[in-house]
Amino acid sequence: MMQRRHRMFSAAMGCLLLLSAKANAEIPIERIEQAGFAPERLQKINEFVQRDIEAGKVSGAVTLVARHGQLVHFSAQGNFGSEDPRPLKEDTLFRIFSMTKPITTVAAMMLYEEGAFHLGEPVSRYIPELESVQLLRDGELVAPKQPVTIGQLMTHTAGLSYGWHPNDPVDQAYEEADLTHSTDSDDFIARLAKLPLRFEPGSRYHYSVATDVLGVLVERLSGMSLEVFFQTRIFAPLGMTDTFFNVPADKLDRFAPNHYWDAQRGSIAPIPAAMAQPFTGVTAFSGGGGLVSTAKDYWIFCEMLRRGGNYEGTRILGPKTVEFMILDHLTPEVRNHGASEYPDSHLYPGQSAGLGLGVITDPAQTGVISSKGAYSWGGAANTKFWIDPKEDLVVILMTQVMGAPYGDALRFDLKVATYQALTQLGPSP
Repeated sequence: MMQRRHRMFSAAMGCLLLLSAKANAEIPIERIEQAGFAPERLQKINEFVQRDIEAGKVSGAVTLVARHGQLVHFSAQGNFGSEDPRPLKEDTLFRIFSMTKPITTVAAMMLYEEGAFHLGEPVSRYIPELESVQLLRDGELVAPKQPVTIGQLMTHTAGLSYGWHPNDPVDQAYEEADLTHSTDSDDFIARLAKLPLRFEPGSRYHYSVATDVLGVLVERLSGMSLEVFFQTRIFAPLGMTDTFFNVPADKLDRFAPNHYWDAQRGSIAPIPAAMAQPFTGVTAFSGGGGLVSTAKDYWIFCEMLRRGGNYEGTRILGPKTVEFMILDHLTPEVRNHGASEYPDSHLYPGQSAGLGLGVITDPAQTGVISSKGAYSWGGAANTKFWIDPKEDLVVILMTQVMGAPYGDALRFDLKVATYQALTQLGPSP
C-alpha cells in the first residue's frame, strides 16, 4: 500500500513538473530550482490565469517571473481576443497605459542627473504656460500658495487631476477640455493651462495627468519629442525593440485587441474601434499612458531598475538615483489625504509613492503577500509589474481588459502564486 501511494504521488508530481516544463518550455527545471522556486508550485500562475480565461474575465495573458536576473517562468495562455481565436504568444504587443509612467520618470531622472533641473523647482520655469495656473477653492479661482514643482509631478501631489469624478467641478472642466485628444504636447499644455488646480500643490496625493506634464518637460529640456527621447536614450541602448507609441505596420499582427467588461453579458467584449486609443499616427506622446510593449521588453526595463540603473553594460541611471526613486516620498499626512480616494488612488493600504512608482511600506497592511520595499505600477487594461529587492524578483502581467468589476484580483492572484512557490528567501542564491 505504501509503495502504491508513493508511485501515485511520484506520478502526480511528474505530471505537474511536465505541465510546468511545457509552460516554460525553454526554462530548465534545474534553473527554476536553483533560483529558489518549486517548479510544481510555480505552475499555480498558469492555473490562476486559466481559471480567469474559463470564467470569461480575460481572453488571455502573458506572465513572466524572473529571479536574480534569470527567467523562471514565461508563459502565454489563451487567445488574442474574445473574437480573435489566435493563440496568444510571448511576443504579443499590449497597451501598457500607465506602465508608461515609470519610463517617463526614468527619462526625467536622466535629465536630472545631467543637471537640467532640481526636483523643488517650479514646473513653470520650464513650461511657462503653467505659470498663471489657479486653484479652485470654495467655488472661486485663487492663486495657489506655492507653485507646482517637478517633484510633485513625480508623486502625484501637484494638484492636477484626471477628470474621473463627474460631480467635482474641476474634473468636469477636465472632461470638457478633452486632454486625450490633444494634437501634440503644446496643444496638451495649452488646454491644461486653462484648467484650475484641484487642491494646493503638495498637500495631498491625487492620481492625475502629472506624468504627462513630466513628459512635456522631458521634451522641452531635451529638445526632442518624447518618442525620439525614449527611442534614442532608453529603448535602443537597452535593446527594447518592441516598445513604442506608434506600432510599426509590420508588427500590427502581434498587437492584442483591447476589451472592456460587458455587464450585460457578464464577460469581456472588444472595445469598439471608435473608442479605442490610436496606436498609429500618434503625434501627442502621452508620458502618462501612451506606450505599447511586450512582457519581454518591459522585463528589460525592469531589470535595468533592479540592477540599479544598469543593464548588460548599458547604464541609464546611477544606482543612488534608483535608490532615491524607490523611497517613500510622501509624508503620512499627504499620503492619507486622498490616497484612498478610488478610482484615483493607485495606492493600496500599506503602500506609498516613490518617484513614478508605488512603494510598499507595510506588507501586513496590503492585504496580499508581498515584501517591504517592493515597487510597482499597473496599467488601465490590467497590466502590472513589480520589482521586489528583498527577494530579487521581477514579475510582469500582460492582458487587455478595461474596467473589470473584479478589479485587481488577477494581479493579486499572481502575487500569491509567485510568492507561495518560493523555497528559498533572500536577495541572492
